[in-house]
Amino acid sequence: MHSLSPFQPTAASLPPKGATYLQKQVQGISVNHHALNPLSFILRAATVYPDRIALLHPDVKYPVQYTFRVWAQRIQNLAYALIEAGINPGDRVAVIAPNCPMIADAHHGVLGARAIFTPINTRLTPPEVAYILEHSGAKLILVDQECTHLIRGTTIPTIVSNDTGRDDDPYEAFLASGRRFSRERGWMGLDVERDEDAGAVLNYTSGTTGKPKGVLTTLRGSYLAAVGNVVEGQMNKESTYLWILPMFHAAGWTYPWANVFACAKQVTIRSVDYNAIWRHFLHSRVTHYCAAPTVQIGIVNHPDARPLPQPVTAIIAGAAPTAQLIGQLEQQGIKPVHVYGLTQTYGPFTRCYDQDSWSSLSLEDRAKLMARQGQSFATAQEVRVVYPPRHDNDQELIDVPRDGNTVGEIVTRGNIVMKEYFRDPDATKKAFRGGYFNSGDLAVMYPDGVVAIMDRSKDLIISGGENASSLAIEQELAAHPDVLEVSVVARAHEKWGERPMAFAILHPERSSKWEGNHDAFVADLKKHARTRLPGFATPEWVEVVQELPKTSTGKILKTALRKRVAKL
Repeated sequence: MHSLSPFQPTAASLPPKGATYLQKQVQGISVNHHALNPLSFILRAATVYPDRIALLHPDVKYPVQYTFRVWAQRIQNLAYALIEAGINPGDRVAVIAPNCPMIADAHHGVLGARAIFTPINTRLTPPEVAYILEHSGAKLILVDQECTHLIRGTTIPTIVSNDTGRDDDPYEAFLASGRRFSRERGWMGLDVERDEDAGAVLNYTSGTTGKPKGVLTTLRGSYLAAVGNVVEGQMNKESTYLWILPMFHAAGWTYPWANVFACAKQVTIRSVDYNAIWRHFLHSRVTHYCAAPTVQIGIVNHPDARPLPQPVTAIIAGAAPTAQLIGQLEQQGIKPVHVYGLTQTYGPFTRCYDQDSWSSLSLEDRAKLMARQGQSFATAQEVRVVYPPRHDNDQELIDVPRDGNTVGEIVTRGNIVMKEYFRDPDATKKAFRGGYFNSGDLAVMYPDGVVAIMDRSKDLIISGGENASSLAIEQELAAHPDVLEVSVVARAHEKWGERPMAFAILHPERSSKWEGNHDAFVADLKKHARTRLPGFATPEWVEVVQELPKTSTGKILKTALRKRVAKL
């Protein structure tokens, strides 16, 4: 599944004969310096591999595919179209779309116009979207036809994409107008951003504890985070990346640029469709993808799951993979790479680097080591675990002992940390206390310099004065052979203050043994837990559920579970 014939790009998408990919020279800059900007990746790819397939979008009514030289022309057209529409340097351009060519274009084209790319989660409600549009001060919206209901009534200029790649598509007409406006001046006609610390992306957090915050990242950080992902994922021109992670989530962890830096092929699917995922695994020579463990569970338990004809790397974040999941992935020829990060760190900035000595360990022992969050990326600065400050104005950060036991907070600084919270200096100051980004994630540091998260501070269960990590409890419960997926939150307890409550999904292949007798399963799971966990961490309550509430990236929404528990 490598070509879509007889697809023909629009005339405006075809570069002129002899097109070059040189940008305008910036005056007044030292000869030994240029501002880092991920826009340069598409220009390099179009120069080196002009006729290789860059972007494939096959599972729609009108499938499309673009080579690097054609895609570069479309990105150039978008930059000119935005400028023609009145977009100035630093303006925010909102994009509301699932994984499709338009949002892939925007990661590059918005930067080409020296504007700030502002992706918006397609699963938000209209009021939430309205808040982000107002807070960001978005000057223009690029929206997929399936998402127009989210912006009904807006007065902001809007371009709709029907996701067809055909001349009569409004988005294609917008690109064509940009081509005409360019008067064939090409890349040399676009001004180059000389400040690598200029804003690149404005991502909005989920807002689970209040209004969402705008995380502003930079061109330099985006460039270096993308390069880091290529290095850590070992990607190259032979790689094929399948878009399962939404590109609107933390700018797709910078993989929209990483793939282009690697000159890899990208395959886009509009939703997490397990049938389509396995079709591409088996027929599109997929080598890389990103997904949370909950999505990985759906992948390995699909009816089409089987050993793959080519090695595949699965970049896993959002939670630690369990021993069972690691084993299932490896049986299918999928190598799990566990990474950790936040929106404020451009996605992943640490990786659990597997060691040669692990090969002699049992799967369960290896999984416990692999479940740790690891050490800093090649392009990141060091990760530290420090004691929480006693006062908000404390500036000195003190590291916890490297004993794998003392709990502190993960902090980091350097190349791939956000620039600021947009229009929120107080939140920025608090996040950067002590000269580091304070993550809010509680962790321990091992003697080998490896970080392991114990919990988000809000997810820690304090039972009888003892701290119980919901993540650690979940790891042990997931080792039960009949558990497909599990999540643990705190529930009020009259004697102990709090006790863990588990919500478990039964494995479909083994649920029949417990049909009509969930009480027996609960007793069996508690028995299993008591052999692995201290009493204060053993779940007091277990509820069998059909599904767990999740975000657009497949991360379990513990806020929803806590609200449910509060009513019990």
